[in-house]
Amino acid sequence: MIEFNPVRLEDKQTIERYTMPSGIYNCDLAFANMYCWQAMYHSAWAEIDGFLVIRFHIGGGEKIGYMQPVGKGDFAGIIPALREDAHAHGQRLRIIGLTDEGREMIRNMHVGEFAFESDRALEDYVYNADDLRNLTGRRYQPKRNHINRFMAEYPDFRYEELTRDRFGECMQLEREWRRAHEGHTSELCAEQRAMMRAFDHFEELEMLGGCIYVGDKLVAFTYGSAVNDHTFDTHVEKADTDYDGAFTVINKLFAQHLPERFTMINREEDLGIEGLRQSKLSYHPAVIQHKFAAIHLHPDEIACKELWTAAFGDDEQFIDSFLMRYYSRRRMLTAECDGRTAAMLHLVPFDSELGRTTYVYGVATAPEFRRRGLADKLMREAMRLIAERGDDAALLIPSDEWLHGFYRKYGFEGNIPTTFASEDGFDFGTGDAAKDLAMVWRRNPSEPQPETLHCTYRNGR
Repeated sequence: MIEFNPVRLEDKQTIERYTMPSGIYNCDLAFANMYCWQAMYHSAWAEIDGFLVIRFHIGGGEKIGYMQPVGKGDFAGIIPALREDAHAHGQRLRIIGLTDEGREMIRNMHVGEFAFESDRALEDYVYNADDLRNLTGRRYQPKRNHINRFMAEYPDFRYEELTRDRFGECMQLEREWRRAHEGHTSELCAEQRAMMRAFDHFEELEMLGGCIYVGDKLVAFTYGSAVNDHTFDTHVEKADTDYDGAFTVINKLFAQHLPERFTMINREEDLGIEGLRQSKLSYHPAVIQHKFAAIHLHPDEIACKELWTAAFGDDEQFIDSFLMRYYSRRRMLTAECDGRTAAMLHLVPFDSELGRTTYVYGVATAPEFRRRGLADKLMREAMRLIAERGDDAALLIPSDEWLHGFYRKYGFEGNIPTTFASEDGFDFGTGDAAKDLAMVWRRNPSEPQPETLHCTYRNGR
């Protein structure tokens, strides 16, 4: 097991010896973020063969993850050591925050052993600093108009450096801001704790910040720290929304007051909040930094991926998304031949107008093992399980017209337009809505078939 150390203030120099020259934009590699969010993520660090590795608790939960190792050269050689460390904690290896280059390093050295996915809600928005400082050109005209309206309405506004004597006012404004955003209270409470830690150690963390006042009233503040030698990360930006334009003004003035060595500014992720996404896009990022997550696959998952590719020809991104979000070994039925997984299907739980509904998904047989009755064997077992656990209905979408006759043997009928819903919008259909025509099995076959079907993914089974 690797000896990891909790992130402490005295570790700043050692950690930044790796992160500052790295050129990686990822906001999670800013030392101040690691330190200030310690209560939630329990971040710890280690040096392994010339690389810095950060281990943390994903989302503050039980699962541990490892940030992309930072150092010179290809880090793929230390992956086995990370895998052993994860196994020592009873977990599989999860690597979080991979850049495109980092993903390729793992993919090339550990072929077929990992699944990869980037969550759009967690990708960082990175801007050319001069764009935010100057807002020049037609695309920034709306921003300039917004600032001009603010300046005309509040001619007594002023910009001030964020200093220790202003921290109390900032926390009060944050509390007011939080009350107006009750839909995200859990995240904001964690953010408040991180802010308090930042203010307690502002100078040691080499934070920089700014404030906007209208008269004597604080209406906006922001602060952040360096991610690397040329990229600044804006950790927090808050404003009183009664002062229209305060966000736009502080964004521009703060960028102008940053040292010129910062040529890029990271304004972090949008958390999937649509309004925040549109706001960040309206500033025209130079880079939207992918942050891939990778999981080390178990043998059954590798077999599933190989068979899925051979049978359906779907791209790797789609298969990896299924494996990382919805795959469950206990919901997959397989048939083995010559020591290989020759056929499979998945029983995915949904709710629909028909009640508890199982989607018989990804029915596949490897080309070299077809015409041996393997799919028939799996379908019979699937229908036995579906009936045994008392589901009201089952559905499947045949990939070819001739398969309708095959599936009728198991009680499936119809050609029903079907839609699917899940929290992350995963496409359980064919990729073409016009072809998402389901055959349905009902526990009571005398009940009529619906004209359309809407299925919502059900967690917990």
